[in-house]
Amino acid sequence: FSDIKNQDYPHNKMEVILVNSMSSDRTRVLMEKFAEEENGFLRVKVFDNPKKKQAAGWNIAIKNSSEDIIIRIDAHTMIPREFVSKNVQCIESGEDVSGGPRPNIAEDDSPWKHTLLLAEKSMFGSSIATYRRSHHKTYVKSVFHGAYRREVFEKAGLFNENLGRTEDNEMHYRILKAGYKICYNPKIISYQHTRNTWRGMIKQKYGNGYWIGLTVGICPRCFSIYHFVPLSFVIALMFSLIMVALGKMSPFIVLILLYGMVNISMSVLAVLKEKKKYVYYLLLPFIFISLHISYGVGTVVGLIRMPRWSKKINREV
Repeated sequence: FSDIKNQDYPHNKMEVILVNSMSSDRTRVLMEKFAEEENGFLRVKVFDNPKKKQAAGWNIAIKNSSEDIIIRIDAHTMIPREFVSKNVQCIESGEDVSGGPRPNIAEDDSPWKHTLLLAEKSMFGSSIATYRRSHHKTYVKSVFHGAYRREVFEKAGLFNENLGRTEDNEMHYRILKAGYKICYNPKIISYQHTRNTWRGMIKQKYGNGYWIGLTVGICPRCFSIYHFVPLSFVIALMFSLIMVALGKMSPFIVLILLYGMVNISMSVLAVLKEKKKYVYYLLLPFIFISLHISYGVGTVVGLIRMPRWSKKINREV
């Protein structure tokens, strides 16, 4: 809440909507305490999200807001004091949707957490998407923690509550289809805490891939080619292992050598950019391959389950 309090944009022009996804901890209590404080905001409202999905929570916030510019901030996020003012400035300059880079940060300064952070923020560990690392103002297909004109949701609709992890991709696709533009401004920065554990990162990547596989059934154009690179690697790996079983080792050897060279090269480049060097960085190649395989396997599982899932969604609609 301190990041919200410290915003340099006039508080009397800011409406704060807090949505609790039925947390079992003291989240709701802390939200209500913040709402009762005298911080000079136009209004502060607290709502529950019984469905617990992010898309449903964002829709609750949108429906219960009253201002012309809506800025979305996720949990585990940190925002600089000028985050709101820079978004408002960008929108008031004529843009429909604005956003910028979202660097990952570690929750503490331990060598292991820095190693996980290095894997997450590396191009080889995340993606080459423009909205992740561009240094120039441009128009993109998606952004993190976006700011939206209210009319964008009025025309394009709200977030699809059937989706998980991919609801922003689908929403932004509809926004572009409705004729609006999504502006990436490198001056608008927000930060996201990386997962605390290797296992947590693997679980996250698997979930990301899984929902991409499912969402292909209802919105195949929501994604770019880089979303399917881990899938291609996993399919190639499966094919090469089948060839090994048939007595042909060469496809597997070629694949492992090519991937290994790229993996090690990208690991070395990532480490060279760091001022501090930790022995844990030697595990970076193994972290990379675990993230790629989990993401790709998740996409495979999602694609397998997609036909039945999409039929169920269509029946409910």
